Amino acid sequence: MKILITGGAGYIGSHACVELLNAGYEIVIVDNLSNSKPEVLNRVRQLTGKDFKFYPANLLDITTLDAIFSENQIDAVIHFAGLKSVGESVTLPLWYYNNNITGTLRLCEVMKKYGVKKIVFSSSATVYGIPESVPISEECSLGATNPYGRTKQMIEEIFRDLNVSDPEWSVALLRYFNPIGAHNSGRIGEDPNGIPNNLLPYISQVAVGKQNELKVFGNDYPTKDGTGVRDYLHVVDLAIGHIRALEKVLRSTGVEAYNLGTGIGYSVLEMIDAFEKVSGRKIPYRIIERRPGDIGICYANPLKAKNELDWAAVKGIEEMCEDLWRWQSNNPNGYDTEVLVSAKIL
Repeated sequence: MKILITGGAGYIGSHACVELLNAGYEIVIVDNLSNSKPEVLNRVRQLTGKDFKFYPANLLDITTLDAIFSENQIDAVIHFAGLKSVGESVTLPLWYYNNNITGTLRLCEVMKKYGVKKIVFSSSATVYGIPESVPISEECSLGATNPYGRTKQMIEEIFRDLNVSDPEWSVALLRYFNPIGAHNSGRIGEDPNGIPNNLLPYISQVAVGKQNELKVFGNDYPTKDGTGVRDYLHVVDLAIGHIRALEKVLRSTGVEAYNLGTGIGYSVLEMIDAFEKVSGRKIPYRIIERRPGDIGICYANPLKAKNELDWAAVKGIEEMCEDLWRWQSNNPNGYDTEVLVSAKIL
């Protein structure tokens, strides 16, 4: 069984590749390395003892996409590739719409040409926008509030329309909440370009001395300590969720959305406290104004994934922080820590 992984060199994609290889799947990776490093591919090989093909390309490059499908007997696709910064999407909306949506359309065109109609799509809880209530279930109305989230919501609709036109398509739409942590080996983890956009990578960079302090956006939300509450899940739990979703699309047809989260919300200050306990490092922080569009409380109702995919997050917040700290302390400069070996390109 050979699976194409788009964006497989990224944070979530690389962890999914490790789990897929360990589960006995063959994989082919396509990634333009715009938000990832070639070294991660070497480390995936080291962790699994298995090899795979890698194509350094953007999904907008339909010629390379066609070559990938003609040169490999692809059975299904897991689609991670896409730009992912909310703030950047507000500044550069056309770039986000072109890259995320056009790239997906070209991927689907080539999949259709080669008769590959099974796909797991990396969506996001941002499709819900400002939630009507919590916990958030898949039946809640959608209303993304920024271009990044709207690209995810639009792509979900594209897949639904595709299935209406051809019921042989089988699609799992995975709406992630907040992935954190790293592989417990400390060999692969999140390595954001520049200043991190997400809370935990920022906390870990403060702990290792790369950033001076954490900025906490608002402490006047209707929560236990006034700071925003989110649903954090371990990236390895999330990766395993993709395998469960892949198993589902391989044996069925139709389009289904699934929340991937723990169903538990933690505040910003609770996350700081948990990370300080695990790392033994003090995290200096400063309260500043809320960011426009931020919401107070957001966490998942994950029961549909449990009932239909036989998946549930099992790693707790302490393990998430321990694995993140192991990665960050072993790799203070991310994948640039060691002398890099060129990725093997086949």
